[in-house]
Amino acid sequence: MLACAGCGAGSSTGQGAAAGAPNVQAVKVYAGPAGNYTNGAFTSVTVCLPGSATNCQTIDGVLVDSGSSGLRLLSSYAGGALTLALPQLYQANGNPLAECAQYADLSYTWGSVQKADVRLAGEVARSVPINVLGDPNMPPPPAACAYPGIDNDNLQALGANGLLGVGAFQQDCGTACAPGNGTPPSAAYYECSPGSPCQSTFVSLDSQVQNPVALFAADNNGIILRLPDVAGPQPSAAGTLVFGIGTRSNNGLGSAAVFQVDSAGNFLHPVVYDNRSYVDGYIDSGSNGIYFNSNGAIPACGAQSAFYCPAATLSLSATAQAVNNTSIPVKFSVADADQLFSNPSNYVLPDLAGTNSDSRVLDWGLPFFFGRSVYVAIASKQTSAGTGPFWAY
Repeated sequence: MLACAGCGAGSSTGQGAAAGAPNVQAVKVYAGPAGNYTNGAFTSVTVCLPGSATNCQTIDGVLVDSGSSGLRLLSSYAGGALTLALPQLYQANGNPLAECAQYADLSYTWGSVQKADVRLAGEVARSVPINVLGDPNMPPPPAACAYPGIDNDNLQALGANGLLGVGAFQQDCGTACAPGNGTPPSAAYYECSPGSPCQSTFVSLDSQVQNPVALFAADNNGIILRLPDVAGPQPSAAGTLVFGIGTRSNNGLGSAAVFQVDSAGNFLHPVVYDNRSYVDGYIDSGSNGIYFNSNGAIPACGAQSAFYCPAATLSLSATAQAVNNTSIPVKFSVADADQLFSNPSNYVLPDLAGTNSDSRVLDWGLPFFFGRSVYVAIASKQTSAGTGPFWAY
């Protein structure tokens, strides 16, 4: 990305957040705990037995994911770091609760739903349902979860000790998975009776995997992910994850432009690039590149066919519509991914972009975040700019 070239009218790097403030968490973009992650923003998370201040474990190398909601931690049995025994969550009939999460790259995660107190900076979310991946007490994932897909329930595949979902929604599924919606259960939550195949099930909102930020006593209406401006490939970069929007002197919106988010987690209005509308545009720190369909205008790589390899670095621009109907330009650049990946020491690649077969989708992944303060307001939570969900930058 060019030096803050993507900052359009109304965008802002926001007010500074002092290290050590009770609502500020350190973030680092680096290779991750498996040493294989490009453009991953990692932090640490402390989990405790519910109600305990001392029976706790701090897990490093957890990926900050603004495109999902909920904490997922990889069990030590699957190569992760979590060793703390947490209480299992059960359905009313006494069967253990498990969850399957499926991702756009056709990968999946599977594991039990357990409860923990979650500590981030000086904030605490109590008795939070979290997803423990690779839990040896769970049976193998049902076919509806695992096929077709890549199993991410190990450290090398996931590239992280877990995922911290700090997206725009309080639960990871919401009413679609809750009782009383009149449709069959989705392939997300399962109850696993011993000796029987796991069966999909409805789950009450308070038992679904939760965005822990929404359960903080304060600073619970959203987050700000702040990453430095990066001019080119480098080994690492340091940033901050700030909790709350307009709740303290260090998390005001300033002049940031606000963009509404629909119930599916996309921009309410299409993002326009190259005179084409991408109706499913979204911002996602959990994606390692900017992914879009160029309609053949940009060549894909040979060795890395999921990425673009233009003959020379391209300076491009797209626009998104803010709440005041102003079209805000977002400038970004696309470099030859084969060349970017050729230096094994660099895991911060601001010009990385990839292909997408779906012409409706424009995924603003982590390169979008460099040089910006990106705000994510949680649905139904009040802020100085109105009720979430929305994004701002």
